[in-house]
Amino acid sequence: MDITTSVADGVPIYRQIVNQVRYMVASGLLEPGEEIPSIRTLALQLKVTPNTIVKAYGELESAGLIEKRRGAGTYVSDSPSRLASQERNRIIEQRVDALLAEAHQLDFNAEEVLSVFRRRQAIMVKTANVERIDDEKCG
Repeated sequence: MDITTSVADGVPIYRQIVNQVRYMVASGLLEPGEEIPSIRTLALQLKVTPNTIVKAYGELESAGLIEKRRGAGTYVSDSPSRLASQERNRIIEQRVDALLAEAHQLDFNAEEVLSVFRRRQAIMVKTANVERIDDEKCG
């Protein structure tokens, strides 16, 4: 589990941990039943106090994303599929909200934003196809 934190971020460290674990569960980087680092191990890795990890894990457990198994460790919940779907939606909604707020400040209307979105998506698809073809040639 690769988590990075930054004191310069302005976001509390425990919140950075929570957000990153939520994202990893939502994106499938952490799978149901997968063990996550112990409180002590993660605290040492991130160079933070164990209390910071306890707070983050407590919030994640309350949200149903992780579960503690007495004597066995801490694991991604076995049934996060609904939660992962909700989390994926929450993440994209936050990003869309930020985009819409910025578009409004820059006097873009919805059609202009959609036009830029479609153009950028077409470029990404084209780039992905070129990379796939290049990979096939090398393989």
